[in-house]
Amino acid sequence: MTIRVLIADDEALLRMAFGTVLEAQPDMAPVGEAADGDQAVRLARRLRPDVVLMDVRMPGTDGIEATRQVVQVSPRSRVLILTTFDLDAYAFAGLSAGASGFLLKNARPEELLGAIRDVATGDAVVSPRITRRLLDELRPHIPDDGGTGRDERLSRLSAREREVLVHVGRGLSNTEIAATLYLAEATVKSHLGRILQKLELRDRIQAVIFAYESRLIAPA
Repeated sequence: MTIRVLIADDEALLRMAFGTVLEAQPDMAPVGEAADGDQAVRLARRLRPDVVLMDVRMPGTDGIEATRQVVQVSPRSRVLILTTFDLDAYAFAGLSAGASGFLLKNARPEELLGAIRDVATGDAVVSPRITRRLLDELRPHIPDDGGTGRDERLSRLSAREREVLVHVGRGLSNTEIAATLYLAEATVKSHLGRILQKLELRDRIQAVIFAYESRLIAPA
C-alpha cells in the first residue's frame, strides 16, 4: 500500500524537505502541499490523503483548528502534528482535535517515516505521559451510570480483542501488550486492526477514549 501524504507547513523549504524524504520511500507519496490551515483543509477534502503532516503554527487557521476540520471533511485521514515545541498544551490540544500523533520537527528522518507508517495503520505516536493527561482530562466528563452505559459495539469483539483493548486503554504499547499476553507483537497489531475496524474507530487514540467511555475500563 502506498501511503498518500499531504504536507501542511508555512515554510516552503520545510515542505520541500519533507517531500524529498517521502519521495525516496517506496511505500509513500506526497500528494499535495499546503501553506496554511485553510488550504490544508481544502486539499484534505479534495485529495483524501492517508496522512496529513500538520504544522502547529501557521498563519490564519492554525494547525490545531485545521486538524479539527480535516478529520471532519476527510474522516479516514490521520493527522500527525509537527511542532518545534515539546509542550503538553500543543500535544493535548492536537489529540483533542483528532490528531493521531505528535512529533517534533527536529526528529530524525527515520523517526518521521516510522511515525507516518504508524499512524497510517491506525497506531498512535504519543508518549505515555501525554496519554495519561488525555485520560485525566477525559475522566470528569464520563457519566457515572453505575456501569450500565456500556457501548453495544463491545459485543462485536472477541474475548481476546476485548483483552487487547483493555491494555490499549491503559496506555500500553504493542510490545508491552505482547509481553503481557504472551503473544507475538504482529498478532497484537492484527488484533488492534480488527478492533478499530469493528468499532469503526480511526486510530489508537480513539480506541483509548472508547475503552473509557464504554466503561470497559472504569475511571480511576
